[in-house]
Amino acid sequence: MEGAHVFPGGRVDEIDCLSAPDPICDGLETAIHQMPMLSRAQAIGHYVAAIRELFEEAGIFLARRGSQFVSFGDPIATARLAEYRNQLVKRTTTMEEIVRREHLRLAFDGMVWFSHWLTPEIEIKRYDTRFFIASLPPTQGLAKSHGEITEAIWLDPASAITRCRREEIALPPPTWTTLRMLESFSSIENVYRWAVGRRVVLVQPKFKKDVDTAVLTLPGDESYPPIQGFETPKETKFVLAAGRWRPIS
Repeated sequence: MEGAHVFPGGRVDEIDCLSAPDPICDGLETAIHQMPMLSRAQAIGHYVAAIRELFEEAGIFLARRGSQFVSFGDPIATARLAEYRNQLVKRTTTMEEIVRREHLRLAFDGMVWFSHWLTPEIEIKRYDTRFFIASLPPTQGLAKSHGEITEAIWLDPASAITRCRREEIALPPPTWTTLRMLESFSSIENVYRWAVGRRVVLVQPKFKKDVDTAVLTLPGDESYPPIQGFETPKETKFVLAAGRWRPIS
């Protein structure tokens, strides 16, 4: 995904699968219930990893002190959190160590798992990826990029699609498809209602490559039968050209 615009995210590490999560997690049992195909530890690990990666890459921290989300309004507290962020990137601390030290609780209930993608079998490097929806906590915002990303920006879904069509940015097929799903909603509240009510199914694109072209298709395409529970997207076929995936209408 080098050079592409994607959502914050990364790998679930073993340390993310908390051994004693109850005192430091809000919405724990509901989160575990959302992922019945995973063990309890694995489900917890996905939520912790999502919160950790969002903090590492975007500087947004889905955690509460008491009943309020962590605030970046206090310069001293903000500087301390920025140092924690650096330590996470360097792997010199863990999310569990931070929340226990700061008497925080991870906001599992501030996230909704709504999508699941698996890289085609033909690929050497494969990703089993789950997407979450979250609302930006008050007094927080996008932080300066560092580490494994070069730029972090806010983009309205429709604006991102337009910029991709103009070839100003590159969007991989799962990112493009997700943004197309979101662009019809007028508010985060409507997105939440949709996400909570939908049944998550595994989507594994099909991949075909010959001498000149590489084509990826999604369920609902003429070459790929629909999957029950997956709404056929507006574009079901993508072609790889000059290092960019482009949708075919």
